[in-house]
Amino acid sequence: MPLALLALAIGAFGIGTTEFVIMGLLPEIADGFGVSIPTAGFLVTGYALGVLFGAPLMTVLGTKVSRKRMLMLLMGLFIAGNLLSAVSPVFAVLLIGRVIASLAHGAFFGIGSVVAADLVAADKKAGAIAMMFTGLTVANVVGVPLGTLVGQNAGWRVTFAVVAALGVVGLVGIARLVPEMPRTEGVRLRHELAAFKNTQVLLAMAMTVLGFGGVFAAITYIAPMMTHVAGFADGSVTWLLVLFGLGMVGGNLIGGRYADRALMPMLYVSLGALAVVLALFTLTAHDKVLAAVTIALIGALGFATVPPLQKRVLDQAHGAPTLASAVNIGAFNLGNALSAWLGGLVIAAGLGYTAPNWVGAALAAGALVLAVVSAALERRDSARGGSGHAGAGSTAAERQTAVQH
Repeated sequence: MPLALLALAIGAFGIGTTEFVIMGLLPEIADGFGVSIPTAGFLVTGYALGVLFGAPLMTVLGTKVSRKRMLMLLMGLFIAGNLLSAVSPVFAVLLIGRVIASLAHGAFFGIGSVVAADLVAADKKAGAIAMMFTGLTVANVVGVPLGTLVGQNAGWRVTFAVVAALGVVGLVGIARLVPEMPRTEGVRLRHELAAFKNTQVLLAMAMTVLGFGGVFAAITYIAPMMTHVAGFADGSVTWLLVLFGLGMVGGNLIGGRYADRALMPMLYVSLGALAVVLALFTLTAHDKVLAAVTIALIGALGFATVPPLQKRVLDQAHGAPTLASAVNIGAFNLGNALSAWLGGLVIAAGLGYTAPNWVGAALAAGALVLAVVSAALERRDSARGGSGHAGAGSTAAERQTAVQH
């Protein structure tokens, strides 16, 4: 694998740390500002919405800039947002800092996915994307647990300061290791927007919203769930997040490997199993050992969907993939925002800290249904010679790629 993938993984590590560390610090932040846990959950929702809207916005703003330069600018924005979070005097300022940092997230992973795929041969693209996302998953094994530990002992403000420093490391890595890659000639914004006329692109994004949203429904409230229901001590949340991160690392690598071989079957298995495991979590959350195993499985099954979903969008938006790729990262975070909000609603309604698991199971099951529908439409389009539901924005090359997957 090219060394540039390491630089992308470094940036992903910093972004992954700030995205997920907030879940282990919700009780401390809620106590610090005198707000409820569901209110503190808006830090997750706000970040996710910032990714959703920031992904297309920052990608469009960067159409005249080289991909390397844009990645560096995005890391600078990420650093600024985390520094503001570290010094925030009130909850509203912390929320603003989270949103500023989130604006870099979607475009970074969207542009980074395109760069990663362009660095390798066609039959290794999903693996290259998975390699970049390894930084995000490893963040959950190293960055998030350490950030949670630091936040619980030295204060959550110190955690955000450390995350800002990680951003600096990522910025330097990109500057030194990512090569200058010429922008594709003749591809304008209207070409990028045309990808959204492709039904398969929209279905893949909808799968992304529901599938990974299922993961966040459970994981957003993991700290109160594990301490109040399973009976873990507050300090144990750190190690539970390590298990979640280890599951993510394994699932990401497996998803990347098999997505290059059999993309849709990989989605069927991962989404179906995720729905079942999330439903079972309402029961296993009452036992420490079973809860720990379930958390690892949720991480593995959830992230096994990431490389295939990202690759499917790139395949279907062939020729002008940058905006579609970035918007799909936003779709992951739309799912995060939706599920965090729904999880907060069921908790606030008095249904208990395990209730978000049912929300997650329903969302994952919905993603599986969409995957089956997508494959059925693809087979019908193939039988009709590639016309019909492939969408007005698709080309013959795109439809051929779609049939292969």
